[in-house]
Amino acid sequence: MALFTDGPVSSIEDLTAQDSQLPNVANVEGIDVTQKLALAQDQLALELTTLLDRMTFVNQWSWLAPPPSLRTVVVTRALKLWHTFRALELVYADAFASQLNDRYAARRDQFHEQAKQACDQLAAAGIGIAWTPVPRAAAPLVVAAAGGLPDNTYYVTMTWTNSTNEEGAPAVTSAITTSQSTLLVEPVAPPTAATGWNVYVGTDPDGLELQNGSPIAVGQTWLQPGTVTTGGRGPGRGQSPSCLRPAPRVIQRG
Repeated sequence: MALFTDGPVSSIEDLTAQDSQLPNVANVEGIDVTQKLALAQDQLALELTTLLDRMTFVNQWSWLAPPPSLRTVVVTRALKLWHTFRALELVYADAFASQLNDRYAARRDQFHEQAKQACDQLAAAGIGIAWTPVPRAAAPLVVAAAGGLPDNTYYVTMTWTNSTNEEGAPAVTSAITTSQSTLLVEPVAPPTAATGWNVYVGTDPDGLELQNGSPIAVGQTWLQPGTVTTGGRGPGRGQSPSCLRPAPRVIQRG
């Protein structure tokens, strides 16, 4: 699971899975769905911040644990659905404002209620909190270096790890074509919580596999040996919550 601050919680594909008419509505009404996703994320950020502040007061967090903040929030299914339905609500609110079409108003109201239900489920089940959050890695520098890796196009990604070997979300996959060489991977901008990192390589962007036996130290680079290790695990989607914290009731819009 990714952190809330890693990037967009939901994608256009997630919205389309809930509403197959979305692409046609967005095209006909000239609605930028990517902007609605960003706006929904901004709205949830404000509401989550308020919710976390209430949790800090109501639950009287241990002096040994840092108070939760937006950067510690892990994206759970309830949070993802909340964001998806909020974005769809914004799309249809825009469509209705443009055409005053009752069908758009009905869809807007439907997604408003579904967003509210998802938010209530999140509050009841608990917000996912990571005690030592590991942000998504930025794309590393991947360059050719002296070596004997078979000539091919290789795909590379990486993840940061923390002191308990929890792994953050993987970086955007990079590609490099080798010719009588190998590849060198150099991470950039290590986060404060990082104590190491993992590298994943493959000849198929959907089939990357772990290459290092244990996390590589921060500040070190990775030189791919003459073969690509196969049979290992692929990159995950990010760290799991350290805990789920039920939240005080949120006052919904509308």
